[in-house]
Amino acid sequence: MAVARKLTVLCWHLLTKSEDYLWARPALVATKTRAMQLQAGHPQQKGSRRGPAYAYNIKALRDREMAIAAQAERTYEHFVAQWKPRRPKTGARAPQFGKTQ
Repeated sequence: MAVARKLTVLCWHLLTKSEDYLWARPALVATKTRAMQLQAGHPQQKGSRRGPAYAYNIKALRDREMAIAAQAERTYEHFVAQWKPRRPKTGARAPQFGKTQ
């Protein structure tokens, strides 16, 4: 249930702010997008011109993107490990369920 909530929150923020996912791997995204276009019936683009999905075929670029993603994951794990929940504010009342005020 927690994973579903986190994914929902992530999607909500991406949609409301009209932003791309920060840690996306551009070459991988381009390859997957092109594969979906081909499955949907878009014409193949043969010729000397290479599209953005070609970058995924270059191992050095693919490895660099994977290294960046791994670094981002380590940074996030460090951030979460350092996180400490805040205590409730002093004077804050606990919620009383079932009672009308």
